[in-house]
Amino acid sequence: MSKLTTDNKDVKAVREVEKTRRALLDAGLEVFAAEGFDGATVEKIARRAKVNKAMISYHFGGKQGLYKAILRANFVVAVERVQALRESKEGAAVILKRFIEEFGGMVASRPTLPTMMLREVLSGGAHLDEELMPAFLSVFATVREIISRGIREGEFRSVNPLMTHLSLVGGMLFFFATGPFRNRLSREGFLPTKMPEPGDFIRHMQDFAGRALAAGAPQNQGVES
Repeated sequence: MSKLTTDNKDVKAVREVEKTRRALLDAGLEVFAAEGFDGATVEKIARRAKVNKAMISYHFGGKQGLYKAILRANFVVAVERVQALRESKEGAAVILKRFIEEFGGMVASRPTLPTMMLREVLSGGAHLDEELMPAFLSVFATVREIISRGIREGEFRSVNPLMTHLSLVGGMLFFFATGPFRNRLSREGFLPTKMPEPGDFIRHMQDFAGRALAAGAPQNQGVES
């Protein structure tokens, strides 16, 4: 057998492995979002991916390993881009707009990811390990730093960073997670209005946050920052 033939077989084998892994990651994301961690079975995931269920153990060490790999592939990498905003020299208002665009774009690109993330939060972070937990917390740390900078530099009024984080991130997760329900209500005539596109909502959140946080905006005197 020639070296060229062997090399071609090796390349094909690598591609098949990557194809199987990608199929399992995509199928797992859909099943975990729809069923939750406990409801998702290796049989359902393998059936959706159209592979043998043994491949889940082979490639990821089981259901738990696949779950973490999905969060790592879809969330941790994107969070690194969000964290990079903390190094920006631009004004806080501009950085906040970019944060909303980055985070909104991340969850918009994977429609079932917001549902999976919300399920994880509702479980109390039961499946977040020492690698994934810091990634989740870093989103809040980024928002807190942006808000603190804006207050310090006089761009933002004094607000509670945690409540601001919950409003921004929670609002975006809820919007994207509830897309199928909104579309159903629209189809059945219960929401007689045009459904907003992801970009529309991201721009709305940018405008909404900018106006709400701007120095000189009405202050809630009953809330400590």
